[in-house]
This record gives sequence, structure tokens and C-alpha cells, in this order.
Amino acid sequence: MLPDLKLNDVVTLRKPHPCGGYRWKVVRLGADIGLECLTCKRVVLLARRELARRAKRIEPGVADEPAA
Repeated sequence: MLPDLKLNDVVTLRKPHPCGGYRWKVVRLGADIGLECLTCKRVVLLARRELARRAKRIEPGVADEPAA
């Protein structure tokens, strides 16, 4: 299955998006995972199982700074 994802992680998928980009940023977590293409900024939702099948590599994202 899919390892623990966090917001702003960058996921590299096996097949390119029609714009030509392979890299996506995680923007939503839940039953479905929201991904934003880093090339064209399109946002899509994928089921966790589907993302686990399509993902090639997961890179940790930059942690958001805590609110004071």
C-alpha cells in the first residue's frame, strides 16, 4: 500500500499528464488524495489505491511553518 503521505509531498507518477509533467504536489488528504500538477497547476483527485499503483517515487515536501 501507500506510505503515509503529508501535505506538500511531491509524488512522481509513472505516466505523464497531458501537459507533459510527471511531478504532483499533495494538496488534499482523505479517502481520495488531491494532487496538483507542478507544470500546469491542474488539480485532480485519485483514490489511495489508484495513487499507490501509479506512484513511482514520493519526495517529502517542505513543512509549513507553525502558526504563532
